Amino acid sequence: MIREEASEKRAPKTIASAADLVIVGGGLTGTCAAITAARAGVKVTLIQDRPVLGGNCSSEVRLWILGATSHMGNNNRWAREGGVIDEIMLENIYRNPDGNPLIFDTVLLEKVIEETNITLLLNTAVYDLDKNTETETITAVHAFCSQNSTKYTVTAPLFCDASGDGIVGFLSGAAFRMGAESMEEFGEKFAPDKAYGELLGHSMYFYSKDIGRPVKFIPPSYALQDITEIPRYKTFNPKDFGCRLWWLEYGGRLDTVHDTEKIKWELWKVVYGAWNYIKNSGAFPESENMTLEWVGTIPGKRESRRFEGDYLLKQQDIVEQTAFPDTVGFGGWSLDLHPADGVYSDQSGCNQWHSKGVYSIPYRCFYSKNINNLFIAGRIISATHVAFASTRVMATSAMGGQAVAVAAALAKKYNCSPREVGEQHLKELQLELWRAGQYLPQTDIADSENLVEKAIEISASSSLKLKDLPGSDHWAVIEHSVAQLLPVQGKMPSVTVWVEASADTELVVELRKSSKAFNHTPDVTLETKSFELNVGKHEIQLYWSALFEDAGYAFVSFIKNPNIKIQYSEKRVTGLLTVFNATNPAVSNYGKQEPMEDIGVDTFEFWCPQRRPEGRNLAFSLSEPIALFEPENLKNIHNRPIASPNAWVADFNDAEPVVTIRWEAPVNIQKIDICFDTDFDHPMENVIYVHPETVMPFCATDIEICNDQDEIVGEIHDNHLSHRTISLNQPIQTRFLKIKVTNANPQTAAALFQIRCY
Repeated sequence: MIREEASEKRAPKTIASAADLVIVGGGLTGTCAAITAARAGVKVTLIQDRPVLGGNCSSEVRLWILGATSHMGNNNRWAREGGVIDEIMLENIYRNPDGNPLIFDTVLLEKVIEETNITLLLNTAVYDLDKNTETETITAVHAFCSQNSTKYTVTAPLFCDASGDGIVGFLSGAAFRMGAESMEEFGEKFAPDKAYGELLGHSMYFYSKDIGRPVKFIPPSYALQDITEIPRYKTFNPKDFGCRLWWLEYGGRLDTVHDTEKIKWELWKVVYGAWNYIKNSGAFPESENMTLEWVGTIPGKRESRRFEGDYLLKQQDIVEQTAFPDTVGFGGWSLDLHPADGVYSDQSGCNQWHSKGVYSIPYRCFYSKNINNLFIAGRIISATHVAFASTRVMATSAMGGQAVAVAAALAKKYNCSPREVGEQHLKELQLELWRAGQYLPQTDIADSENLVEKAIEISASSSLKLKDLPGSDHWAVIEHSVAQLLPVQGKMPSVTVWVEASADTELVVELRKSSKAFNHTPDVTLETKSFELNVGKHEIQLYWSALFEDAGYAFVSFIKNPNIKIQYSEKRVTGLLTVFNATNPAVSNYGKQEPMEDIGVDTFEFWCPQRRPEGRNLAFSLSEPIALFEPENLKNIHNRPIASPNAWVADFNDAEPVVTIRWEAPVNIQKIDICFDTDFDHPMENVIYVHPETVMPFCATDIEICNDQDEIVGEIHDNHLSHRTISLNQPIQTRFLKIKVTNANPQTAAALFQIRCY
């Protein structure tokens, strides 16, 4: 029994602790940062004010995770973010292809608690901090857990604010902005005026389900009574649920930090009013057996404070794809602004404009310009309101969290500040991010410790010499213009395809390429050919005179014609895609981006793939084989297709493909890194979408590695991840390694992007 005498006042239980790095905010950004830092040997305290991790992607909010892939709705091919966020997405699709938000919670929680270097504090909110005003550094944060009535004081030399609203940055006095910059300040032509609004609002979602019997609904008294107050009320229907209702937004005219509870109540009012409309208006008889299964209890936030670093990312950097010397990540979501009045606005729910490819984000955006030991990550990084409209999405933010974590590990290693990491240790920062699987656009990487770089020979039992893809029984009408992407360097080979005309008609074929080889927007037309076809099947031979002096993708483009079917193949190859000039209204893709006025964005067409189980390649044969799938690719710097496949691919007929790496003299090896093709073009949304596979068809599932004594020194089984490391208990000495690669998918040749040895 506990008994205490009455007292005037008591203090809560207090626990004091120390860490190398304190991360405030357990959303996807903070989670990825914590995992990365912990794996680098940094002692991390992760403070999260909610009962689960994930923030907007958690079961509390249920927003899908997206980034540069943009629902496969833009021209950013093979653009899914790498590193820890990629690992999380692949693990989720392996376990949870149906997108259950509760299962996704467990994936995040498991990843964190498996790291012994992480101390996780859930339900714990930071409310104060200590600061050394002479050095402009934070020394400790104070937080309170509502569930165990405990106060925590955590000291550290380094802090990361990934809290969304920037509570640590705000309390510490870090410079920040809130609202929209004027067009004049940075010359951003897309900058909104006050009539449109200067802040994006919050959203709240609901789930419904059919329970097989009639269900009545009596709305709460606070539900919106007149649904016509919402100009887009006719958009509500019984089929949409969850974050397909992203446009159910409010709060952009309010203080999106301090008015959050007020905004939440307005969103509840709208949600229950909308459901009352669906159930009781009589307009939706199909809703009779439907019940309201779940409504969010906290709103998903889009925007509040943005903190100033040593560089402020701008609209022009995104559109022009600025090359930065200190690139540590990339983005590719559209410039995506929303009217501040949200669901009460009579304007479109969003105003999206895409760039022609992915853009770089410099390290200088990820730390405070005036608080010397504060990293900033997530949607609060150093960007203008317009640039933030793209960088704010979760996969982009999570990748930035990993960049911060690697920088924190270097700051610990060299006992320096976040700024000094960029000034003195930038190449090491970029190298470690690259080793972790991140793509750094327009950035050269040198890895002097990788023994594969010193190999005298990299050979394989076979390499794909792409001469053809055999036809299948699948023929489809050219309803939308369709293009086969082919990697080319040198003379463009002639291409033969098979078509069937249902009426006398003309087939028009264009050979295109991108004006920038690292993009996949076919904005340059090299040649055009036309063919007069009679009814029936035809073999079409396309002879080209074009020369690709540098490696790049050719778009063999068949212009839409409803009177023509074209033959497809069931074979899939790493680095090959078929794309369509179709539409994807979910990301403002209407086939062509064509602004009606000068808002500082480009005009171009969208050519995007289909999702599997569609997404076949065209059937074709070539006059000369494409030989860009050689084993030498295993030591190049890219872990994904860009201007070339960047992969070794085995021949389809090689039943047991083997790669051999030879050195002139024996080398000592303790660690082997392997990068697999997990289809970086697939966005892998964690909720709403149902995915057809749990393992990507391009992904090699089994690896066996032998030394020069024919001894097995490492194995990987049942792989579904992009990056795997084999750490040996003792170093081995060998003149060569033989790597046996297995991909059980009969329609896909075995492939790898990289093998690295240390």
